[in-house]
Amino acid sequence: MLSDSQKWLVLALLAGSGWLLYLLAPVLTPFLFSALLAYLGDPLVDRLERRGCSRTLGVVLVFVVMCLVGLAALLILLPALERQVHVLIESTPRALDWLQNRFLPWLSARFGVTLSVDAEALRQSLTGHWQEVGKVLQQLILRLGQSGQWVLGWVSFLLLVPLVTFYLLRDWDALVIAVRDLLPRRVVGRAGQIAQEIDAVLAEFLRGQLSVMAVLAAVYILGLSLAGLDLAFAIGVFAGAVSFVPWLGVIVGMVLASAAALLQFGDLLHLGAVCGVFLVAQLLEGMVLSPWLVGDRIGLHPVAVIFAVMAGGQLFGFMGVLLALPVAAAIVVLLRHSHDGYLRSALYKGDDASPDT
Repeated sequence: MLSDSQKWLVLALLAGSGWLLYLLAPVLTPFLFSALLAYLGDPLVDRLERRGCSRTLGVVLVFVVMCLVGLAALLILLPALERQVHVLIESTPRALDWLQNRFLPWLSARFGVTLSVDAEALRQSLTGHWQEVGKVLQQLILRLGQSGQWVLGWVSFLLLVPLVTFYLLRDWDALVIAVRDLLPRRVVGRAGQIAQEIDAVLAEFLRGQLSVMAVLAAVYILGLSLAGLDLAFAIGVFAGAVSFVPWLGVIVGMVLASAAALLQFGDLLHLGAVCGVFLVAQLLEGMVLSPWLVGDRIGLHPVAVIFAVMAGGQLFGFMGVLLALPVAAAIVVLLRHSHDGYLRSALYKGDDASPDT
């Protein structure tokens, strides 16, 4: 057992490490992203090693595949999203006409609410704003291009992530062994058990949840495209990306797709088709994808998921959002062991009970 001074020392080290991570969050972003990629790729490298491949060759093969997948995703996503933005801009006049000629009269006749919108003035205002936004973006891009610090930051990020990912992939097993060798011999067995449970939870979440997000995005895109929705790709990608938060993807996606269907078609038939797509996707996720790919070992309550995402974003920005749920899942494992230890302790059992050693 640790003495009181040792316990306070451990707490001080943990608090200092957390504060240091908070201060260095902008600098640590490429390293955290690289560590996440290395963690996802390490099982593939280990599998190649078990089949007789050397560690270096396995790392090179996995690294090349990851780079090709990332490059292909950029080449596919960016042009497609750009086309969706053009579609959204071109559909603005039609949306304003639908708002003035159909929705507002229906609202007045059904609920007695009288609202008026000057569609022409709104159209001119939006057109002017789009032109202003375009000018602002041009000036911003020009200034950013002239800003050596900004360009250097992005170049360093693009160079650091592949480089750090490669070295972490190559030395991942050695780093794990080095960390384990630093642990006190009295706690190495217990710490190893907890680490294995955390690894199992993270593996299920990261690899499983990313697969669920990709499948859901594909289902949304396919279903909304079959329904004839012009913005099917953008809405499908966005709904799939935010589906790591329970019910957020289906709610946000259904709201956006329903609004887009009403603006594009203006009838209940296409609205029902859009709702049917999200209903089928939700049933597929709940009955097939999540049990098969993720399982129920994470044990995070939906409220805890929302809080973790918001807290991670507040503390560490975008990378905090990405790492919030994996970190929360690891904390759940630690809390589970702490809970079990508390139930066996003298504090819980009473003064007469002997402490658990």
